[in-house]
Amino acid sequence: MDRHALAAFLRSRRDGLRPEDVGLPTGPRRRTSGLRREEVAGLTGMSTDYYIRLEQARGPQPSEQMLAALARALRLTAFERDYLYRLAGHSAPRRTPRDTHVAPALMRVLDRLSDTPAVILSSLGETLVQNSLAMALFGDHSRHTGLARSGVYRWFTDPTERSMYPVEDRARQGKAQVAGLRAAYGGTGPQSRAGRLVRELLRTSGEFAELWELHEVASRFEDHKTLLHPELGQIELDCQALFTEDQGQALLVLTAPPQTEAFEKLKLLAVLGHQQFNARGLTQL
Repeated sequence: MDRHALAAFLRSRRDGLRPEDVGLPTGPRRRTSGLRREEVAGLTGMSTDYYIRLEQARGPQPSEQMLAALARALRLTAFERDYLYRLAGHSAPRRTPRDTHVAPALMRVLDRLSDTPAVILSSLGETLVQNSLAMALFGDHSRHTGLARSGVYRWFTDPTERSMYPVEDRARQGKAQVAGLRAAYGGTGPQSRAGRLVRELLRTSGEFAELWELHEVASRFEDHKTLLHPELGQIELDCQALFTEDQGQALLVLTAPPQTEAFEKLKLLAVLGHQQFNARGLTQL
């Protein structure tokens, strides 16, 4: 671990960002043009003291999980992310077309979406980032680990995953999940993470096996969803997807037309989400 080089790199990346670059308010009387140390700490979920020690070249070696959070918070490119890992004494994550390091371009768009639910997903349906409204709508998907990080896997192995969809919509959603996974599988092959996911689902889910035999391939760019929220009831939303060039990640944005019942429910959702975060003591995703 090169503590001094790591500290200098973190300072330079922090100084190069403005609050609006990461979805934070500028606020009055800022003495620095870049982000404050406590703002970076908040974006990563680490303590301010821990981050300060990293920038002062006296902190412990960060874990790979912490480095991934730093790379995301500082909006690093994949090359900068790899450099960060090496400075911290870790091997750089394997670079593949389906890398789960969040694309900075998608993060910049997500940062500006504060009034509608938005999620960044991997090609395997893994939630990489949620904004506060998406978390209030779907729940905190960051709690999942292993294969369960994939929404496709949860759809066929966890009955509660379907509770947000009306019964009459579940067959269509299941087919769409499998078609999206086949698109990812076709791009990465049987020895990839997609291949492992397919093998496990073929072993554990007869429903998945039947749908897999249909050989349908698709990536949805738009959809109309009817969701069932435990407190707000039925919400009809339009879903639009923005993909990275290699189709490895997608930003999903859910909206409702103005002056509709769903639009008003999204405004109520913002209030509910704020209350939930205050109850958990969370101030920043």
